[in-house]
Amino acid sequence: MSELLSTIQQVLGEASLMTFWEAIAVMLALAYLILAMRTNIWCWSAAFISTAIYTVLFWNVSLLMESVLNIYYMGMAVYGYWLWLHVPSSQQRNQHNSAQHNIESHQLNITSWSWSTHAVVIGVTSLVSLLVGYVMANHTSAAFPYIDAATTCFAVVTTYLVAKKVLENWLYWVVIDFVSIYLYFQKGLMLTSGLFVLYVAMAVGGYIMWRKKYYHHIIQQDNVAQDVVGV
Repeated sequence: MSELLSTIQQVLGEASLMTFWEAIAVMLALAYLILAMRTNIWCWSAAFISTAIYTVLFWNVSLLMESVLNIYYMGMAVYGYWLWLHVPSSQQRNQHNSAQHNIESHQLNITSWSWSTHAVVIGVTSLVSLLVGYVMANHTSAAFPYIDAATTCFAVVTTYLVAKKVLENWLYWVVIDFVSIYLYFQKGLMLTSGLFVLYVAMAVGGYIMWRKKYYHHIIQQDNVAQDVVGV
């Protein structure tokens, strides 16, 4: 009986510790998303710390690809911060011209990719996901190998789209987040499951906010071009 009580206490202690760190990761992940929606460069700092915590948590519950994914996220947090901070030379020229018209921007602009480009990205990523899922199903102890592989592969691509400030990244996240809710719920990560329910709504909001900024920038550039031609 004493051994059983000791085991129960140990399990409860480990669960409490995991919940504590999961709560911190959730709060930082929320901070990242809110800052990203506002195109605030400090979103990458919150992302780096949050993903470092999740790397350990996912490894402990045998979501191997999710753990590897978060190592990638840590690297992308550094890359994203650098990319958002360093404006391309072509954009710098546009900013120099628009400065005379009180258009202030010192970071990477939001861009939009064609639907044909996204179709290629989705097709290639889906194929890679199937291959990775097959390997995981037959050579690892990963839980839900095909779903785990799909969310991982698409998250890798989508994180790159965020770093490049591609508008449609938010639409990718809506789908990824829906699938991730099921995955995390099945593994008992209730706080993270709840977080991803919120993520779905925030991803929709992020798309709306970025779309508004994207078209606002286009209108500004058109006005600048018309003024230059008029001169």
